[in-house]
Amino acid sequence: MIAITGATGHLGRLVITALLEKVPARDIVALVRTPSKASDLAAKGVTVRAFDYAQPATLAASLQGIDALLLISSSEVGQRATQHQAVLDAAKAAGVKHVAYTSILHGTGSKLALAAEHVTTEQALAASGVPFTLLRNGWYFENYTDHLATSLAHGFAGSAGTGRIAAASRADYAAAAVAVLTAPGHAGKVYELAGDTAFTMTELAAETSKQSGKQLAYADLPPEQFKGVLLGAGLPGVVADIFVDADVNITTGQLDDGSGDLKRLIGRPTTTLAAAVKAGLARLG
Repeated sequence: MIAITGATGHLGRLVITALLEKVPARDIVALVRTPSKASDLAAKGVTVRAFDYAQPATLAASLQGIDALLLISSSEVGQRATQHQAVLDAAKAAGVKHVAYTSILHGTGSKLALAAEHVTTEQALAASGVPFTLLRNGWYFENYTDHLATSLAHGFAGSAGTGRIAAASRADYAAAAVAVLTAPGHAGKVYELAGDTAFTMTELAAETSKQSGKQLAYADLPPEQFKGVLLGAGLPGVVADIFVDADVNITTGQLDDGSGDLKRLIGRPTTTLAAAVKAGLARLG
């Protein structure tokens, strides 16, 4: 039995879709805060179980009979470490045999502010005694391509300079998770997962210009000015700080990687910048 946390999220749904191509639906458990949102998964034969981080005492019961667990990192920044610890405690109590965790690229070596809670979780995994695999995911293309409507209207802006970003698609990262969950030999492994070919923000703007037919540029801004742009767009201060911190760290190569782990795990090249932009524009209709 393979269980996926956050199964109705963007990544979780992609993982389950890919799992259904490899294992019977009866062997998949979708762990979700609101089971009614997973009715489509239940209709496919996937078992749906309630799994609410805010109710840690209930988690072990939902993990009964689970052999492999994909712990997709919580979206609640600032609460992740506590929530993940509750899941790990429950997994150990339920006898889960293997936990795969979606961490952050470079893990303990990352300088991103987002890394701290991931590092705490990696340490908790090591202390848990449960066999585990670290899927250190890099940046998602969708961090940019889900917002192409805004970029087409106003251009691209940030503080990433000429730093390179080895992004991959959510589908690429989902395929890596499935590879780890469905084959032996991954326990104890740490995978640095990133796209095959890194790009700069200027190159992203150029590719979007080429495909959209609209001339776009990338404006590189001082961090405080970039934060002002994000705040003006309606982002909460804490979210704006995360984006600014990430861009500043892009300038020093924190989101670049040449390990090739992702390509090897999924058995194919990762999604290209051109393909990601094409998909993003197609979503606009």
